[in-house]
Amino acid sequence: MSETVINPEELVLTRKDFVPGNEVRWCPGCGDYSVLANMQKTLPLMGVPKENYTFVSGIGCSSRFPYYMDTYGFHGIHGRAPAIASGIKLANPNLAVWVITGDGDGFSIGGNHMIHVLRRNIDLNIMLFNNRIYGLTKGQYSPTSMLGMKTKSSPFGSVDRPFNPSAVAQGANATFIARALDVDAKGLQESIKRAQDHKGASFIEVYQNCLIFNDGEFEDLENRGTRPDFALFVTHGEPMIFGKDMDKGIIMKDNHPKVVALGGDWTEKDLLHHDETNPIITNLLLEMTFDDNNPTPFGILRAVEEPTYDGLLVSQIEEVTKIQGEGTLEDLFNSGDVWEVK
Repeated sequence: MSETVINPEELVLTRKDFVPGNEVRWCPGCGDYSVLANMQKTLPLMGVPKENYTFVSGIGCSSRFPYYMDTYGFHGIHGRAPAIASGIKLANPNLAVWVITGDGDGFSIGGNHMIHVLRRNIDLNIMLFNNRIYGLTKGQYSPTSMLGMKTKSSPFGSVDRPFNPSAVAQGANATFIARALDVDAKGLQESIKRAQDHKGASFIEVYQNCLIFNDGEFEDLENRGTRPDFALFVTHGEPMIFGKDMDKGIIMKDNHPKVVALGGDWTEKDLLHHDETNPIITNLLLEMTFDDNNPTPFGILRAVEEPTYDGLLVSQIEEVTKIQGEGTLEDLFNSGDVWEVK
């Protein structure tokens, strides 16, 4: 079972239908505004009635998101959004459930919940805002902060090795992994659409600038002038090409990705082609994330279809019910090891 979908031509919704009347309260200029706007622009196109959407969050700046969507929502406790969302989806498989979290909420206290919701492949969507800092609690280093980063909790530089969130999702065998930039509306909207359509657990990592406590962390990627030379936007089946003049590409050299200049010795036929279904290609792209010699990959990094936990559970319940009947709560209470205390 999955969420109810109607022909978009029959269901007329606009961004205004998803905008509540309350004030949005993030710092002026925060990348969160862009993510919110693109979510509100994209969902009306998906053919899902707005009452079938539920947004769940934990704690952090990103976790205010449910207040700013005119849908059902649940503001949970620190790190527990995946667990709450799992219960919502299993109780009502017809809902389209979104988890909104951050690098601190999702990968510190919530790390265990995160990996298990991904490995179970529950049919819900996770959007992780990665600004590599704790923003709500005023600037401590987070599980994704870079080595050596000086913060209020690491005044001489962090000695922690950072998580690569998308690589963690891949390690948990997630069936859908995407990465987007907060300032890239096209990439964000495509990731949201694909995630919503995907049957199974979808994971979107959004590079999001925190201009108060970690401004400029993604400067080369956010700046339109430098972005073409530092970002690789991949498309399924297409060669890996980037650069201001689209004159650079990625080849495999000694079992590692390597940048080459097109023309002369190298042509498009020599380049690696993206394949969303090939875990080797996904791993290769994820290896490039912290490699200064390669661009940072964005787009749909992984997309495969596997049985969903909620689908298997519903089928199991239906099958057992056919054999054993509906049953009652009283029968359940009095089944198994039962004894009287006198």
